[in-house]
Amino acid sequence: MTRQLAGHLLVECLAAQGATHAFGVPGESYLAVLDGFHTYADRIRFVVCRQEGGAAFMAEAHGKLTRRPGICFVTRGPGATNASIGLHTAFQDSTPMVLLVGDVGSDFRDREAFQEVDFQSFFGPSTKGMAKRVERIDEAARIPEYVARAFATAMAGRPGPVVLVLPEDMLREEVEAAPLPRVEPVEAWSDPGSLRRLRELLLASQKPLVIAGGSGWTPQSAQALQRFAENWQLPVANAFRFQDTFDNHHPQYAGDVGIGINPKLAARVRESDLVIAIGPRLGEMTTGGYTLLEAPKPKQTLVHIHGGAEELNRVYLADLAINATMDAAARSLEVLTAPPTVPWADWTAAAHADYEDNIRPQKLPGLDESQPGAVDMPAIVATLQKHLPADAVLTNGAGNFASWIHRYFRHHGIAKGHKTQLAPTSGAMGYGVPAGIAASIATGRVAFTIAGDGDFLMNGQELATAVQYGGKSIIVLLDNGMFGTIRMHQERDYPERISGTALRNPDFCALARAYGYAAERVESAADFEPALLRALAAETGTLIHIPLSPEVITTRGTLSGITQAALQRLS
Repeated sequence: MTRQLAGHLLVECLAAQGATHAFGVPGESYLAVLDGFHTYADRIRFVVCRQEGGAAFMAEAHGKLTRRPGICFVTRGPGATNASIGLHTAFQDSTPMVLLVGDVGSDFRDREAFQEVDFQSFFGPSTKGMAKRVERIDEAARIPEYVARAFATAMAGRPGPVVLVLPEDMLREEVEAAPLPRVEPVEAWSDPGSLRRLRELLLASQKPLVIAGGSGWTPQSAQALQRFAENWQLPVANAFRFQDTFDNHHPQYAGDVGIGINPKLAARVRESDLVIAIGPRLGEMTTGGYTLLEAPKPKQTLVHIHGGAEELNRVYLADLAINATMDAAARSLEVLTAPPTVPWADWTAAAHADYEDNIRPQKLPGLDESQPGAVDMPAIVATLQKHLPADAVLTNGAGNFASWIHRYFRHHGIAKGHKTQLAPTSGAMGYGVPAGIAASIATGRVAFTIAGDGDFLMNGQELATAVQYGGKSIIVLLDNGMFGTIRMHQERDYPERISGTALRNPDFCALARAYGYAAERVESAADFEPALLRALAAETGTLIHIPLSPEVITTRGTLSGITQAALQRLS
């Protein structure tokens, strides 16, 4: 065991825990760590980002993809507060992540020194906070202990983010210590009594429904979930922005439960006599604002299976609460003995038929035959379905534009071997671009991002990061010159009184080219396919700019114009 700088030891400990990438913006508060990345460059790659929010989103996306904590480094004060958006996303999305914050030296602490923040108070761990744990490392020799605990905490139960605060003077100390062994997440298994009770509830049911989602799914657990559903002929819906949990092509798939839910699926959730929620925490979006399942006691019999014991019976009082991680739960469920026949076979078939019907573009009653503008968005999504490889990673931020992908694109699912959807259940704008770049850099798979104009401009600067590290994301930028979701609500509540939602945008193609991306403008669905094929074959990332008529917007889960007459007809 040799002596080395504490900053070097910290990097070695991260590598020992299996971290392959760290995302961040450099700061003088952790120069010793940056020097450590130089020493251990063959074991872990430090990706220099352009803004801490983008770096934190990249780390969160990496955590989603790998199920190991995504790593983000930022400096004190401004750096940490900028990164808080990614930390909050990791918290609400139950994504394992470790945010490491360079801090003021111990000799300056508690004097409101330059950029000093009380991180314990700011990120404070709680059920409503931004982190599962916030710790400050004051003794360099204990770095291995703190890093191992951070990884264990981030992956335990309901996964989430952990913050480690690093005093500048501590990182410069010389220390003789060795990394601890790699920490693996602890599995929580379903107890036999609960499984017997679940079987009894299934046998007594007439209209059961599975809602699957949340974090922690592996290909093996997703395959086990599929076998459980097949054994019992159960309809399966995916939770909000976890649409890759169950294969969307499967004949028992019922659709996604979230924003813009298929009205027939919403009715089916309400009509169900048994809801088996496997993995999701049953938040506001998945429950339709706590109306599809009424809080605190749903009308439906509720079985809630979750890896975090603290989540069970927190919002919903379940008839049967099972504390189990997804690998353990799914493997227990797949061996649950099913009867030769079940009374809900037609219910399951009808649920899938409703889903198939919903992904066929339909004319809305009272609206014009063609949607406003020349761009047929359902046709564009069909082109994506045709040409993107099955293991492509699809990313998006928050905005009206995301509904096109959510409604019409069909994920093959984690059971096929890969996670393919990265999207913020927290509703954070600006997520899609850095998430796609992180996916491309870390996996080498095709990374496709759909973004709105307002959404893109929040983290478009990370195209420079992509070019620097060989990232090749494909970005389709839908440009309607406004914050579309807010305009939709504004048109509904304050018609013809536009305020604060209009955008004057740059030349997006010129901007992308300035960063080193290829770029082209597409104004019709017919021109999109060759543009996409060029992007897939390009040696660099590509931005495809698609101007949309301001009349094209999503409202109440259906695709329509925002003309006042249309809104009145949809009300």
